Amino acid sequence: MRTKRLCRVGVNDVDSDMMIDEEQSVLDDQTFTAVEELKLAIAYHSSPVAEQCAWALGNVAGEGEELRKVLLSQGALLPLARMMLPNKGSTVRTAAWALSNLIKGPDPSAATELIKIDGVLDAITRHFRKADEELATEVAWVVVYLSSDLLQLLVERLATSNSLQLLIPVLRSLGNLVAGDAHTTNVLVAGHGITDNVIAALIKCLKSEHRVLKKEAAWVLSNIAAGSIEHKQLIYSSEAVPLLLRLLSTEPFDIRKEVAYVLGNLCVAPSEGSGRPSLILDHLVSLVSKGCLPGFVDLVRSADTEAAKLGLQFMELVLRGMPNSEGPKLVEREDGIDAMERFQFHENEELRNMANELVDTYFGEDYGLDE
Repeated sequence: MRTKRLCRVGVNDVDSDMMIDEEQSVLDDQTFTAVEELKLAIAYHSSPVAEQCAWALGNVAGEGEELRKVLLSQGALLPLARMMLPNKGSTVRTAAWALSNLIKGPDPSAATELIKIDGVLDAITRHFRKADEELATEVAWVVVYLSSDLLQLLVERLATSNSLQLLIPVLRSLGNLVAGDAHTTNVLVAGHGITDNVIAALIKCLKSEHRVLKKEAAWVLSNIAAGSIEHKQLIYSSEAVPLLLRLLSTEPFDIRKEVAYVLGNLCVAPSEGSGRPSLILDHLVSLVSKGCLPGFVDLVRSADTEAAKLGLQFMELVLRGMPNSEGPKLVEREDGIDAMERFQFHENEELRNMANELVDTYFGEDYGLDE
């Protein structure tokens, strides 16, 4: 629960703590006056007055749903949103705090309207990147109440547009939103209409002839697949998996790398510690049986150290997790031993240690004797 902040000045000389006890007509007059003064202050570029009005409105909005409705009906949303546009730290901080109070609550309509105001999303992104932590914190509280509506807006664009110029930034925004906001990821659960729409829109992009769309869609899916068990099962049971398996064997390197992240994430449970991740065995067995292992071995052979590490990590899952000790045989069959041995004297210490440990553990002196 956020600490309520008291208004720096009274509204029409009435103590803010007494506002809720006023008659509704008096309260309406007070808030209407504050909203109009805010509009004038913004029109005449009077930042100090605008901040005073925003503080007053933010305090009123924080008192409850009914008062928020009064402020919204009087047009408080637009002038507060415009205060977010310039690069004025104190002004933006005050506006963000007031807006977070104004748009919170069970009714998402105010948040939806805020998203549609020209320049607001760009301003939020800019303040996140360049602002100090105090300002970024206030902006983050605005985003908390925007995320579900923003997600829906992005998904609608993905589903209805065929413009490459539009779809690329929409995909990037969606991926960043899922990666950075647990609240947004938690909206994506089985049975929710928005969840089906997200997966369907991403599948549409995976099927596209545009290389960039396929890569960006795979990246978004990798972020979703990095979530909970439910998120992994959601992707695993969808039409996306056969598409991903095909892309892993047929597409250029950059797409195959993103696809590998999705498939790898589907096979491991969320981990709280720094040790080896727990397996989701049925996912691993199914994906390996459908032929994904050669794609990961190819990544181990690549010059890209990030991709090589990803390939080694998946090979470790196969070696450790496949039933009946089939893992080493499967890796050997795909020339995985040869792929790992190229790291025996590699300059990258992490990759060298990973590969050598796998070879020593699973292909040591005793390998094959039981046959």
